[in-house]
Amino acid sequence: MTTAPAAAPAYGRLRHRIGAHDVAGAGESLPIHNPATGEVIATVPMGGATEVGAAVEAAAQAFPAWSATPIKDRVQVLFRYRSLLERDLTDLGALITEEHGKIRPEAEAEILKAMELCEFAVSLPQLAMGEVLEVSRGIECRLDHYPLGVVASIAPFNFPSMVPHWTIPNALALGNCLVLKPSERVPLSALRIADLLREAGLPDGVFNVVHGGRDAVEAICDHPGIAAVTFVGSTPTAKIVYRRSTAALKRALALGGAKNHLFVLPDAEPEYTAGTVLASAVGCAGQRCMAASVMVAVPRTDHIITRLCELARAMAPNRDFGPVISAAAKQRIEGYITEAVADGAELLVDGRNLRVPGQEGGFWVGPTILDRVRPEMRIAQEEVFGPVLTIVRAGSLAEGLEIHHRSRYGNAASIFTSSGAAAHEVIERATAGMIGVNVGVPVPREPFPFGGWGDSKFGVGDITGKSSIEFWTQAKKTTMRWE
Repeated sequence: MTTAPAAAPAYGRLRHRIGAHDVAGAGESLPIHNPATGEVIATVPMGGATEVGAAVEAAAQAFPAWSATPIKDRVQVLFRYRSLLERDLTDLGALITEEHGKIRPEAEAEILKAMELCEFAVSLPQLAMGEVLEVSRGIECRLDHYPLGVVASIAPFNFPSMVPHWTIPNALALGNCLVLKPSERVPLSALRIADLLREAGLPDGVFNVVHGGRDAVEAICDHPGIAAVTFVGSTPTAKIVYRRSTAALKRALALGGAKNHLFVLPDAEPEYTAGTVLASAVGCAGQRCMAASVMVAVPRTDHIITRLCELARAMAPNRDFGPVISAAAKQRIEGYITEAVADGAELLVDGRNLRVPGQEGGFWVGPTILDRVRPEMRIAQEEVFGPVLTIVRAGSLAEGLEIHHRSRYGNAASIFTSSGAAAHEVIERATAGMIGVNVGVPVPREPFPFGGWGDSKFGVGDITGKSSIEFWTQAKKTTMRWE
């Protein structure tokens, strides 16, 4: 009896996109899994210094012509590209679902946000224009924004399309040429971005894709031809990337992890609060830096917690939530839950050992709610990055804020209340860069920038919005005297 050979991965072995060419690369390759089924759908080459060097060379060759192109002409490419994202929204969302596991509404929301980021970039001719002032009779001072040159972006797995678009449109519109290093877990969306930018008319070499892991990241940090680096990922790696990049005398902005606190007061609207807190904790399988991690419950909120648990138990895989990214992530998340229970936490909803019929090989973790978690427990302090909500009890809002202040992270914080005074107290006292009032995921919309405090961000400025103009350009000041 012979065994039939395993089917070839649907997307085969992927390639780097360097200049005008798709490059196979000479290094090892890793399998890419569909997280819902565990099926291998592609293999990705693990590039390193050689591929990064080739991409930098291609970008450097493209830079003189691209930077000399007037900004109003550069953004026309992004205007056309935004239309292509809209045209292919369903297919692009399906690709995210296949390689990442997000349910369809979450995947398509990524593309809608990418479109919004492109719309902001198209407005840059009105925002990044130079300034001229006659400072004294016959003497003018002028300020102009010039691109840096070749820049790089290192993106995480949790948003295969949206996070790369935090950097791609603005960096390109402002005249830079970019090397993108997507997560080796979700490389398919990055290659589709490259295809659509080419279709929109972007010249070869202006945007390049190099796949890989640590070797590629270190090569980007070290390469003398790269002027600036953005990174989004875990805090330990963000610190390494920031230190290594700045040691190489380049600009760096590295966004790390989070432990977001949501303060729930007894005067909050129960149904809305329960549903919104749950959506924040479980949306995108909890794999986002803006997820609700800790619900700080002040007295007389048990009715909200009861409803929260009812809604969590009613959630269904594939309809309301997707899988986590990998078998290792599933094991790590379930390990946090088991440890918390052993340390005395009360398990209200248990998402461990979830099996989905027909998708038994997938990496599934269901919504999980832990109550009576003590602030010193590991699960209350560390980023779990899964669909897990921990509830910490506090005697008052002031006590809850003290718990929040002990966190080394500072990405986001929200309060659910009908009291303006309580909301104002959180706005003023929370040590986080993004605040929500009756909002579970307080991500600022364009043109307001995204960025946290503390160990959630390393570097000056924010990664999106007007703040990004200063990061992606250098100012040239000219003083002129005319007789």
